[in-house]
Amino acid sequence: MARAWQHPFLNVFRHFRVDEWKRSAKQGDVAVVTDKTLKGAVYRIRGSVSAANYIQLPKSSTQSLGLTGRYLYVLFRPLPSKHFVIHLDVSSKDNQVIRVSFSNLFKEFKSTATWLQFPLVLEARTPQRDLVGLAPSGARWTCLQLDLQDVLLVYLNRCYGHLKSIRLCASLLVRNLYTSDLCFEPAISGAQWAKLPVTPMPREMAFPVPKGESWHDRYIHVRFPSESLKVPSKPIEKSCSPPEAVLLGPGPQPLPCLVASSKPVRFSVSPVVQTPSPTAQCGRAPVAPRPFPEVSLSQERSDASNADGPGFHSLEPWAQVEASDVHTAAAGTHVLTHESAEVPVARTGSCEGFLPDPVLRLKGVIGFGGHGTRQALWTPDGAAVVYPCHAVIVVLLVDTGEQRFFLGHTDKVSALALDGSSSLLASAQARAPSVMRLWDFQTGRCLCLFRSPMHVVCSLSFSDSGALLCGVGKDHHGRTMVVAWGTGQVGLGGEVVVLAKAHTDFDVQAFRVTFFDETRMASCGQGSVRLWRLRGGALRSCPVDLGEHHALQFTDLAFKQARDGCPEPSAAMLLVCSRSGHILEIDCQRMVVRHARRLLPTRTPGGPHPQKQTFSSGPGIAISSLSVSPAMCAVGSEDGFLRLWPLDFSSVLLEAEHEGPVSSVCVSPDGLRVLSATSSGHLGFLDTLSRVYHMLARSHTAPVLALAMEQRRGQLATVSQDRTVRIWDLATLQQLYDFTSSEEAPCAVTFHPTRPTFFCGFSSGAVRSFSLEAAEVLVEHTCHRGAVTSLTATPDGRLLFSSCSQGSLAQYSCADPQWHVLRVAADMVCPDAPASPSALAVSRDGRLLAFVGPSRCTVTVMGSASLDELLRVDIGTLDLASSRLDSAMAVCFGPAALGHLLVSTSSNRVVVLDAVSGRIIWESTVFQLPGVHPEPCPSLTLSEDARFLLIAAGRTIKVWDYATQASPGPQVYIGHSEPVQAVAFSPDQQQVLSAGDAVFLWDVLAATESDQSFPGAPPACKTGLGAGPLEDAASRASELPRQQVPKPSQASPPRLGVCARPPEGGDGARDTRNSGAPRTTYLASCKAFTPARVSCSPHSAKGTCLPPASGGWLRLKAVVGYSGNGRANMVWRPDTGFFAYTCGRLVVVEDLHSGAQQHWSGHSAEISTLALSHSAQVLASASGRSSTTAHCQIRVWDVSGGLCQHLIFPHSTTVLALAFSPDDRLLVTLGDHDGRTLALWGTATYDLVSSTRLPEPVHGVAFNPWDAGELTCVGQGTVTFWLLQLRGADISLQVRREPVPEAVGAGELTSLCYGAPPLLYCGTSSGQVCVWDTRAGRCFLSWEADDGGIGLLLFSGSRLVSGSSTGRLCLWAVGAVSELRCKGSGARSSSVFMEHELVLDGAVVSASFDDSVDMGVVGTTAGTLWFVSWAEGTSTRLISGHRSKKSHQSGRGGSCL
Repeated sequence: MARAWQHPFLNVFRHFRVDEWKRSAKQGDVAVVTDKTLKGAVYRIRGSVSAANYIQLPKSSTQSLGLTGRYLYVLFRPLPSKHFVIHLDVSSKDNQVIRVSFSNLFKEFKSTATWLQFPLVLEARTPQRDLVGLAPSGARWTCLQLDLQDVLLVYLNRCYGHLKSIRLCASLLVRNLYTSDLCFEPAISGAQWAKLPVTPMPREMAFPVPKGESWHDRYIHVRFPSESLKVPSKPIEKSCSPPEAVLLGPGPQPLPCLVASSKPVRFSVSPVVQTPSPTAQCGRAPVAPRPFPEVSLSQERSDASNADGPGFHSLEPWAQVEASDVHTAAAGTHVLTHESAEVPVARTGSCEGFLPDPVLRLKGVIGFGGHGTRQALWTPDGAAVVYPCHAVIVVLLVDTGEQRFFLGHTDKVSALALDGSSSLLASAQARAPSVMRLWDFQTGRCLCLFRSPMHVVCSLSFSDSGALLCGVGKDHHGRTMVVAWGTGQVGLGGEVVVLAKAHTDFDVQAFRVTFFDETRMASCGQGSVRLWRLRGGALRSCPVDLGEHHALQFTDLAFKQARDGCPEPSAAMLLVCSRSGHILEIDCQRMVVRHARRLLPTRTPGGPHPQKQTFSSGPGIAISSLSVSPAMCAVGSEDGFLRLWPLDFSSVLLEAEHEGPVSSVCVSPDGLRVLSATSSGHLGFLDTLSRVYHMLARSHTAPVLALAMEQRRGQLATVSQDRTVRIWDLATLQQLYDFTSSEEAPCAVTFHPTRPTFFCGFSSGAVRSFSLEAAEVLVEHTCHRGAVTSLTATPDGRLLFSSCSQGSLAQYSCADPQWHVLRVAADMVCPDAPASPSALAVSRDGRLLAFVGPSRCTVTVMGSASLDELLRVDIGTLDLASSRLDSAMAVCFGPAALGHLLVSTSSNRVVVLDAVSGRIIWESTVFQLPGVHPEPCPSLTLSEDARFLLIAAGRTIKVWDYATQASPGPQVYIGHSEPVQAVAFSPDQQQVLSAGDAVFLWDVLAATESDQSFPGAPPACKTGLGAGPLEDAASRASELPRQQVPKPSQASPPRLGVCARPPEGGDGARDTRNSGAPRTTYLASCKAFTPARVSCSPHSAKGTCLPPASGGWLRLKAVVGYSGNGRANMVWRPDTGFFAYTCGRLVVVEDLHSGAQQHWSGHSAEISTLALSHSAQVLASASGRSSTTAHCQIRVWDVSGGLCQHLIFPHSTTVLALAFSPDDRLLVTLGDHDGRTLALWGTATYDLVSSTRLPEPVHGVAFNPWDAGELTCVGQGTVTFWLLQLRGADISLQVRREPVPEAVGAGELTSLCYGAPPLLYCGTSSGQVCVWDTRAGRCFLSWEADDGGIGLLLFSGSRLVSGSSTGRLCLWAVGAVSELRCKGSGARSSSVFMEHELVLDGAVVSASFDDSVDMGVVGTTAGTLWFVSWAEGTSTRLISGHRSKKSHQSGRGGSCL
């Protein structure tokens, strides 16, 4: 079974970043090219010798891919009349590496013990004897689906382990490689597969199919082995006969003649082409992901899982028999996983579910501890810290803050241990019976799960080699028990073996295995220090003679190695600490105390912070933990200090004061960092070299009651039973502020939608507002008599509502910072309802308010402004079949366009009501196991696109496919050890937060369907509300970016992110009014093609959030959006694959093949235009003025390195256009209509060569591609031809101005491009295209091309592309125009005709096409980049932006993550 991070499929090229060639290798002729059929970038591998031209993953033969997916999908096309080879190195479970090769070079099947060679025949168009050989001339794109598990079973009788390496050899085109445990059907669309037991190919993997065409007419699907080969579910024993395919014998077998048939070809050893029927099943492969075996879900489910063969492991006998005894969190289900799990999922109901599966992936955790705060470890390399967060084990990289997780426990983790080589991690969970897990630390895979003989495990300790694990805990009678396990065979597929068990009447607080002898251990506790030894299958111990210290309460111990490094036991010393402040040094050989020291509270003379006996009741300072390195001893005490001592304890070397008692310390292996944890939930480390303390994690010390998210700053607020309110940064998961109240407990929290303010309700009934900037209380209102149960604000921030436990409802006006009470209504909200963050809900248009009340059985809907009651629904009467009166628990509104109100009830149901009429649209029962008492649902929420419904149910999070009412059930996610109190989607809908024992941050793996209004509207909703009202409501919804739903794209648009902090110099607030930037007035005919007006305000960051110079708090990861208010601000070179566009102040360079981005920053204002040199080595970008510069900027970038080589300031206004000369020796820049400046720059040094003030506004400039000494400008009524003459180092300009003929019509020339010499095409603001003879300086032809202004013209060969302000993109055949030039003014436009036309979503402002003008990329003012294929007549959305500023971003037209 593949690891969870490889589900449901893995993009191999993207995961290993093939475009960077750091983890992969290329040899010979390997290049990135653009394929017309797939309309994207692919890798071309060609060469006469296949072995010398290839792509290899991974880079080195000593490395391994480690891909465990059963199926490998190779998307490739052989080059015509060429040979190709595909080599796969596959590792079996017994670690035997087998090479599996496919090629059209092979004439017959050959096999050895370590090599399988298969002839790969793609198409059968010749007699059978000619099948093997060169690829046909019309070779098509092929999806090669290899069942690696069956290949090894059928031909070598081995079990498949993992895919080790891949080599793709010439000659072929390859799009990508994917691995998966699912058998996908590439030819089945979403509409077809809904009622069929097949899984469609994910959109990322699918080949594009034009409308009206068949997939099989354009592509080939090869599945190998074929369905006719009967594959057993396990390796065949030697006494059994081999499978049918092996009986063919060693000799060559005749290859079948391939036909278009849905039946597989029998007795074939070669991969064969199959065109399966849409109704064909996938055979043995699962049709939906089932990444984890489950226990006790249902008997049918267990049987189905066991029948799936070796892909799923059977459970241990004790787990099957005693599953009911295991304490569970996920509705009585303990998730047993032999493979690592990033997201433990329990499937419900049918085996089928909605994709992607899983839809959530855990990204980050805010929290530390749970069962205690003593478990925190360094990894042996000192790069990461391992600690528990309730039921989750977290590995935190201290330098980057990145987290990875070990998931599977269903209760709080009570003990952790890591071996000396970072190979094995052991963990135990708290509640009886204690379940333990052994993990592969490097991969995160659970190697073994077993029950401990102890009832509760308190401590674990590994030997340095990892072969021995010792644990201490309590048995059923409360007696102390010590157990030793042998773990040496676990990594090799063996089991954990109990080596010895021992009971003792002595208290054990700490237990360690010695570093010098794996059979020796030590323990300490109340009045006892004992040395242990494992010998002859028994654990024996003897006490250390403590003398006068026999009554001390010992808390921790550590071994100290002798100074000379001698590993002998006689040279080792044991240090033990106690609650009375004593530190005893014990000779392990003589078992006596050699030295006794005591830590006493002293007052440092003149010290700023005198040490006080704060946390200890005795005269000494209680020591809770110690750790030893070869040079020092770290001591953590209950007075809150971490102290570093030399080994002779002569004086304190360094100390750090904490906010609470230190519970655990651990010195890093290099001795340079000291990890410390406190009982108040803080985890950090002290760097001894810099003497700086670094905070790693903070945590609430009690369950979290509610949470709220701030949209613009990316902040999270939480309130907890520990009486604190904390503000967190969602980007770093670090705490920013905390507010503590000792007299009253916070109960509810919400942010103001537009100001840096949050509101908090308290148990005293007070509602206070806090400033995030000043970190202080602004206003307090005490209109409630009971504890505040819920807070919510309208989306525009004008109104705030609060409810209390006495049933009162308060309405506040928040239009100004000094907010005040408008109304207080008594007996409105249910007084005896439990506190819930979803007790109040405001509709997303801010017009409606819903709450549970006045009784638990009713839900009331009011007008938010007037508080007039509009609707009251009796929930108790909805379920007529139940004898128990139902009550409402939580409410939430769906998107405004749907008009849905969702209510969760005490009977474990979710009811969807019409928010206007109150009628039931549909209802569903929240999944629960038989015999399990239903947990109340305190929180639920619906995504903005109405696609996913999120429910907090007990300790689980349940995600429902809201779009499909007939969905078999939710996806259930475990990880919380206590009931989840609140769930919420992030403002960008790409993440989910859940709060209970800790705060979990989950990534939503489903692509956002931004091209549709609401793809998730249930069928009942559509028929119930009616098509007309729904469409009207959707058109008025503020969430929709456009008035009309655009054409759906063939690829999922990128997911949006949220900027965590405002840019430097700004406060994060957005002013949607005029920012005071100077305005420029243009003629009405040119409004469609005005350049971007760049604001001079420091707050006008366009589309990006730039970090401060230090770059300390945020690293830009991805940018989503395109600046549609620029012009010619996108470049694409099909021959090199270079693709760049602007998003605000950034130049985004994107790899169209992998999606990887580079971000070239430096501009202080929005970028208006781009220009790429003809050599594709230099990119120039220009922007307008900012508040810090009086001139605009032009930056010249090195394309290969992404570095800014030159910075010039040519104009005082916005640069309208840039262009390189054909020889790349000159760069021309054109100022806007205010500047009217034309400047020439030498590209050798980028010094100004010439500058000219133009007499009239000019809209475009271009060099003659056939003559580097000529350039042309077009503008108001004239065409200006410039001739460049070199006179030494100087350049003089000769000007020739030609007026626009009256035949062209009134208007201005707005665009231009050169055609075949000596032709010049010009577009006008009235929609005309006119053709000029540059030699004669006259216009001889014109035709009406559009109703709006022509803002873009491109010419290549005999074709012309025009783009207009109406969004029309036209392809013209202009091959006959050159002949018309001889006719002069008598030429007629009848010889020019339109080949194709497309209508896009906005005025066309940028475009790049290939040399044949068959395909290109086009940008519009709507912030969209389209991929256009004239051959297919289609436009595919590549990047979607925003037409105007986004309210939650400090930029225009984009988002940053």
